[in-house]
Amino acid sequence: MSQNNTKKIAVVAANGRVGSLVVAEAVRRGFDVTAIARSDNRTQAQHFLQGDALALTREQLEGFDAVVDAVGGWTEETLHLVPDAVEHLAKVLAGTNVRLLVVGGAGSLFVNPEHTMTLAQTPDFPDAFKGVASEAQRSLDFLRTCDDVRWTYVSPAADFQAEGERTGEYTLAGEELTPNEKGESVISYADYAIAMVDEVESGNHIRERISVVSK
Repeated sequence: MSQNNTKKIAVVAANGRVGSLVVAEAVRRGFDVTAIARSDNRTQAQHFLQGDALALTREQLEGFDAVVDAVGGWTEETLHLVPDAVEHLAKVLAGTNVRLLVVGGAGSLFVNPEHTMTLAQTPDFPDAFKGVASEAQRSLDFLRTCDDVRWTYVSPAADFQAEGERTGEYTLAGEELTPNEKGESVISYADYAIAMVDEVESGNHIRERISVVSK
């Protein structure tokens, strides 16, 4: 943690829908936040660094307590950016005390106790999301090989709702797809952002994948 006990964090792809909510939540809690994006700053962050995630250097990131990777991709042309960003940031932060927290996917969550089948491997998983799930899985697989990076991969619930309400509550889970009290696997972007900043604050899951679901 920074010497004045204020968390100093950077959010990569901060203008995105998840990234901007993580920034807002962190600022709300009094964190010292730097937004990183390719275009002009559209967030509430106190500081801004314009640049591409794949061009960030060790010198630019070494002063932070944590870096949140919120890079996304939805088209065939951009899907590769998800694992590319994870790999680049992990290599840049290797051997440092800077934590790397990754906005992950739900497709890699296991659906059986033996951990032999993921959600993305189930017969009913929508074809439209298979590309996204595959690239997110690549990101997680790579992180699992990084023994010199203080990473945490945070998977949302299966139904990740951009317009969902901010309830301020969620349930923290692990490697398996975990339903809420209503039997649903759902969480809003806003509640996910709360969970992400909670994890930045607590630092309890180094080199682990965790997941979050609404109450």
